Amino acid sequence: MPLNLLKKYPELLEIAHMSEADRNSSLYAIFNRDFVQNDNLYFQGKKVRPIKGEDGAIAMDVLFQHLTTSSDKEKSSLNRNARTFEMARSCRLHWIRYHIDKSAGKGVKIFSCEERDQKRRKDVIRTYIFDVDQKYVIILEPQRSGNDYYLLTAYYLDRDDGKKQIEKKFKQRMKEVL
Repeated sequence: MPLNLLKKYPELLEIAHMSEADRNSSLYAIFNRDFVQNDNLYFQGKKVRPIKGEDGAIAMDVLFQHLTTSSDKEKSSLNRNARTFEMARSCRLHWIRYHIDKSAGKGVKIFSCEERDQKRRKDVIRTYIFDVDQKYVIILEPQRSGNDYYLLTAYYLDRDDGKKQIEKKFKQRMKEVL
């Protein structure tokens, strides 16, 4: 488990061989280092905070779930918050801090766009950090105050339509990053 704490971008975490308990422990150690105990996570001079907790959930717990699991469409009819562990997201967990800290780089597109939030039924602005070469995206939402960001999620674009969706958003981007 401690070996994963030494992994750097673009290496992948070694979690496939672990039991669920060991895997979660290893992932949470990285999450704890990069987010919980890190008061200096800033993107473009704005503090990056966890998404708000839903239904009384603790914000950091919700964020950890969003960064290591994906929505389970089959189970969501029974439980609207059903999520399933996702290996591709999880083995790249340590990439998030790297991209936020060193966001401007070769092969990285940073942009904001307005889109419809189906859950809240309103238009919102989202900021994307898109690593084109690694097919990886991090999604931030500027707070209403304009002083901070919420870290919503991050994931590997393992399907062709995912990359096309991000490219479409890039074409519809705003003139400036918010």
